Amino acid sequence: ILAGVLFGVGGLAAPGFANPNQAINIARLAAFLGIISIGQTLVIISGNEGIDLSAGALVTLGAILTFRISGGQNEMIPVALAAVLLTGAAVGLINGLAIAFLKMPPLVMTLGMAGVVTGLIYLVTRGELIGDDPPLLGQLFSEQLIGPVPGVIILWLLIGVVMWVVLERTTYGKHLFAIGVNRTTARLSGVRVTRTLVITYTLAGALAAFAGFVLLAFTKTVFLNLGDPYLFPSIIAVVVGGTLLSGGKGSYWGTMAGALVLQVLTSLLRALGIEPAGQMVIYGVILLLIITFYGRQRSLRQ
Repeated sequence: ILAGVLFGVGGLAAPGFANPNQAINIARLAAFLGIISIGQTLVIISGNEGIDLSAGALVTLGAILTFRISGGQNEMIPVALAAVLLTGAAVGLINGLAIAFLKMPPLVMTLGMAGVVTGLIYLVTRGELIGDDPPLLGQLFSEQLIGPVPGVIILWLLIGVVMWVVLERTTYGKHLFAIGVNRTTARLSGVRVTRTLVITYTLAGALAAFAGFVLLAFTKTVFLNLGDPYLFPSIIAVVVGGTLLSGGKGSYWGTMAGALVLQVLTSLLRALGIEPAGQMVIYGVILLLIITFYGRQRSLRQ
């Protein structure tokens, strides 16, 4: 509803903004943001100040791996995808093990890992990003696939169904919500808290890297901070969609709605001529308001 209201306001504020082509383009861009926000949703639901600050670096890593391994060849896409998922899962596993066993704060651990991943990218590539994007990726995800609808929107809807099943119809999903509400109670109820945490961060790492794989279909090229602009929006999309920063409550359907609202807002700001720096200021204000509201939620829950 909010996305529709913003879209209508955009039509009044910027003539020509509200049209079918613009709506499809906004949905396509929202799909990319929504896919990047999958792992972030899982981590935030897990509670205990859980936010994955390594997501942006992993998006960049996933895109670069796809770019280099595929070399622009369609037949190398499965190999590149396997490498992307395994590498992202390995980084997420390290995050999960450190948070679960060493009791590292999630913000500190994932921020440090973001630095490690970024440093490794610079070290290995030396700033030379050799490779190419496979044409099939663009055909599948960025271009029109069914009628005027791009493939990434269809992929996003399928992911939404899968995530609903995972969160609402599996033991893992039930355990994830339980540890987000109260880890001590969950442990006393028989939930294997440590294992659930490790699985969550491993999945988050793999999914963030996968988002980079998909994003390459849109950007057609890579650069060393490709995923950075998506970090804060991925967090905001999750929380705007109704997932509590304190954990234990939320859904991926909500994240999808949050990504759509955020993308409509971004497109409206661009249509009004507000520069990217100004957009980041607005994102920051939104995030501060969310954190302030979260502080009140946390006090009430305690």
